[in-house]
Amino acid sequence: MAKVEMYTKMMCPFCIRAKSLLKSKGVKIIDIPAFMDASKRAEMRERSGGRNTFPQIFINGQHIGGCDDLHALDARGGLDPLLAA
Repeated sequence: MAKVEMYTKMMCPFCIRAKSLLKSKGVKIIDIPAFMDASKRAEMRERSGGRNTFPQIFINGQHIGGCDDLHALDARGGLDPLLAA
């Protein structure tokens, strides 16, 4: 199974929605709470090319983007192959 990392913020509806999709596919998520941690937030921005919104999702080190990006990837059939890698 793929390594899935997600930078999150508490009570974020987009984080909850993204986690729900991934969990429905049986994925174990490495949750990185970054909202209140300046160093984790800086790490997130650096890895994501400057994005500052939550969540930011990475699969096997590849930046996927946020919740909408994850759902769009799934809708076009690209998520399952990444998760199987």
